[in-house]
Amino acid sequence: MAVITEINDLKRIYKRRVPKMFYDYAESGSWTEQTFRENSTDFDQIRLRQRVAVDMSGRTTTSQMIGQDVAMPVALAPVGLTGMQSADGEIKAAKAAEAFGVPYTLSTMSICSIEAVAEQTSKPFWFQLYTMNDEDYVRRLIERAKAANCSALVITLDLQILGQRHKDLKNGLSAPPKLTAKTIANLMTKWTWGLEMLKTQNRGFGNIVGHVHGVSDNTNLAAWTAEQFDLSLDWKKIEKLKEMWGGKIILKGILDAEDAKMALKVGADAIIVSNHGGRQLDGAMSSIKMLPEIMDAVGDQIEVHMDGGIRSGQDVLKALALGAKGTYIGRAYIYGLGAMGQAGVTSALEVIRKELDISMALCGERDVNNLSRDNLLVPEDFGGRWA
Repeated sequence: MAVITEINDLKRIYKRRVPKMFYDYAESGSWTEQTFRENSTDFDQIRLRQRVAVDMSGRTTTSQMIGQDVAMPVALAPVGLTGMQSADGEIKAAKAAEAFGVPYTLSTMSICSIEAVAEQTSKPFWFQLYTMNDEDYVRRLIERAKAANCSALVITLDLQILGQRHKDLKNGLSAPPKLTAKTIANLMTKWTWGLEMLKTQNRGFGNIVGHVHGVSDNTNLAAWTAEQFDLSLDWKKIEKLKEMWGGKIILKGILDAEDAKMALKVGADAIIVSNHGGRQLDGAMSSIKMLPEIMDAVGDQIEVHMDGGIRSGQDVLKALALGAKGTYIGRAYIYGLGAMGQAGVTSALEVIRKELDISMALCGERDVNNLSRDNLLVPEDFGGRWA
C-alpha cells in the first residue's frame, strides 16, 4: 500500500483510478487556465518566518468557523459531480468530514441528494446554492436543505454564466458518462471505479432529477441547466434568499473589495474569497493575492474565508496568517476521494492537519488562532502594482 505523505501522492493514485472525463473535470480551469495555475503557485511567493527557542508543547489546531467548532479551520468546499469521482462520493466525503470534525459543503450539482447525504450523516452539513431562474425550484431546494437540518447556506455568486472549460467540452462531460467509443475505451481501464458505480443508484444529479417539472431523468437535464443559471442575480435577490433561508449565510465568489463591502451590507455571516477554483473568469487574480486587500476592506466587520489553490497545511497557514478565519479545500479532498474513497478524504485531511501543526510550531506558534502577519514574510508588491 502506498505511503501517503502529501496531497500529490493522492493525486497520482486518483489519476490512475478515475475516468479521464472526471479527472479532467476536477483538474482544469477555464480558457488558458492561468488563474487555475496561479491559485496554487502564488502561495510560493509567501515565506514563513521561522522562530526558535519557543515552547511548542500543547499545540492546537481547533478553531471556529461561523460559530461552529472545527478540528482545524478547513472546510470541504462544494464540488459538483463528486459522486462521479467515487460511487456515493458526497456521502463518503460528508462522513469523513464529520468524523474528522470539519464542515462539509454539499453542492447543488451533487450526484447524491441532500436527503441521501442527511440520511447517512448525524451532524449538520452546509448546503451550497446556485441561484436558478426557476424560483419555485430554488424555494423548494432551500426548504429541503432546512428539512435536512443544514446549518449554513453557501450562496455561490460567481456562476451566473458558465466559464468555458475546454477539456469538459472535448470530453463530452456528462453524468453518468455517455458511452462513446472514446469513453468506453477509457472506462475499460477503470474497473474498480466501474464496479463500484454499478452498486449504487446515485448516478444522476440527485438534487435536480425528479424535483423539477419536466426533468425526470438525465436526458433532459442538460437543456434545463443550460438555461437555468440566473443572469439577473443581484444584491436585492441575495437579500431575499437570506430572508428565505433565515439562518447562517456564507457568500462565495468574492474577489473584489467593493463586492466584499456589499456582502457586508446585505448582512452575510461570512464571505469566501474565491474565483471558483479558476474555473470562471480566467485572467482574474488568485484568491491568496486578493485576500489581503479584502481583509483591509472588511476584515474586522465580517468573517472572511478563503478558497482556491490550497494543497498543503502550509497553504492553510499562510491564508490564516493573512487574516482568513477559515479555508476550503476542493481538489485536495477530491484527489483522496477518487484514490481511496472515504479513507482517502480522511487521509487528505490528516496530511493537511499534520503539515499545518508542524509548520505552525516551527513558526513559534502553539494555537492556530494566534497566527498573524508576524508569522510571514510577504513581498511588498505581493498584490501587484497596477495602474
